Amino acid sequence: MAGATAYLVVDVAGTACAVPGAAVDEILPLPRLWRPPGGPAALAGFFNLGGEAVPVLDLAVLFGLARPADEGGSMPRRMVYRHLLVMAGPMPLALLVDRAADLVHVPPEAMTPVTDGATLNGCVAHEIRLGERLLHGLSPERVLLAEERARLDAQTRAAQARLAEWAA
Repeated sequence: MAGATAYLVVDVAGTACAVPGAAVDEILPLPRLWRPPGGPAALAGFFNLGGEAVPVLDLAVLFGLARPADEGGSMPRRMVYRHLLVMAGPMPLALLVDRAADLVHVPPEAMTPVTDGATLNGCVAHEIRLGERLLHGLSPERVLLAEERARLDAQTRAAQARLAEWAA
């Protein structure tokens, strides 16, 4: 499809979102995370990726979305399938989603720009319509404010120092 952009379709607390495929380096199953005390609620924790401490942001918490409960209790059934999107870029970052579902190619005419503050903490850049399906096209650059990014970078350096202490 000429002129189409690849998007990774993800589920965030029952909300269909799309992340530009070029912004994602890899998709991982949810590993064991460690969370330092005093971190913001959206910081799910850190994991070790080849000796590098990678911060994990929980998009559902960041966006203020509640996960639907399983019929039998408070734990969503889909939690078993949660994925990390390891983002491309100079600084380590992974986004926690409930499920990475599909890779789609979106033609330009299927995307409608959305104003910065309109939805999901201002992180949506486009509304994407594929047939009857509506997706929130996320902008990775808008996930964190500059102040939040600076704080996360400081916490990542501290996590990296902790990890280095245990390296053999």
